[in-house]
Amino acid sequence: MNKGTLYALGAYLMWGVFPIYWKLLHEVSALEIIFHRILWSFIFVLGVILSRREGHLLSRAFAKPRTLFVFVCSAMLLGVNWLTYVWGVNAGYIVETSLGYFINPLVSVLLGVVFLRERLRPLQWLPVVLAAGGVIFLTLRYGALPWIALVLAFTFGMYGLVKKTSPLESLHSLAMETGILVLPAGLFLVYWEAVGTGSFLHSNGQVRLLMILSGLVTAIPLLLFGGGARRIPLSMIGILQYIAPTMQLLIGVWLYHEPFDQTRLVGFALIWLALLLYTLEGIWEHRRREKPWSLAREASVRDVPIER
Repeated sequence: MNKGTLYALGAYLMWGVFPIYWKLLHEVSALEIIFHRILWSFIFVLGVILSRREGHLLSRAFAKPRTLFVFVCSAMLLGVNWLTYVWGVNAGYIVETSLGYFINPLVSVLLGVVFLRERLRPLQWLPVVLAAGGVIFLTLRYGALPWIALVLAFTFGMYGLVKKTSPLESLHSLAMETGILVLPAGLFLVYWEAVGTGSFLHSNGQVRLLMILSGLVTAIPLLLFGGGARRIPLSMIGILQYIAPTMQLLIGVWLYHEPFDQTRLVGFALIWLALLLYTLEGIWEHRRREKPWSLAREASVRDVPIER
């Protein structure tokens, strides 16, 4: 197993156990957790960037209105995604949060069709329809939309769409996004501590430590993922990305005993089948496109005279 695969695997394994980490902070409100996550993530990534002497990249990005607008949009989407996820985990909806990240790849495909006018191959429409069928099935059986899953899927999908225009790598992007949110987050945290409703100064040392480390556990998998994505094919990333929601689902069912009845099994099965078909179709198409190139390379090698 090469270094890139290990990096990406480490990132998805860390994301997979996130529910356990946020559950340790269940006594703190989700909004306060997110504000601390923003604050400590910004401090950590800014420290890394300054240690690399790359602070000029951030100041240059802040000076460009168009770039700044992109990061304001991505920061808002990231904040909503983080808040929904942490609230869902601590409210007992880990299974539904995992559903959001299972359907996210197909939501991203749909967003590409709508906003970027990308064209799907005929076989790619089948997974999209199957996933939609799974969501509709769950909605009809339970009488309500799985809104947590849909908010997570669409905010993260829109986040990826916005980030396609980002000129910065993942670490600098996170610094920009948390930097945009850190002022309001910090003001709220100071106010809550001043009036005595904040948890940081009014809780035990374990809670304070977990809040501080939230910046570290946010940035480390991001750095690992960035390192892995540069070293392994996108098709491998596409397969590994299902590790995290699978682990989250298992954690929700086995560790926290959330319900996973036959109805949920059928709905999830439709979405899993959609993902399997989408992945296999992508692999087949990739190999189909590579084959002519490999044949051409072989022919060119045969035509080169051997020097003696």
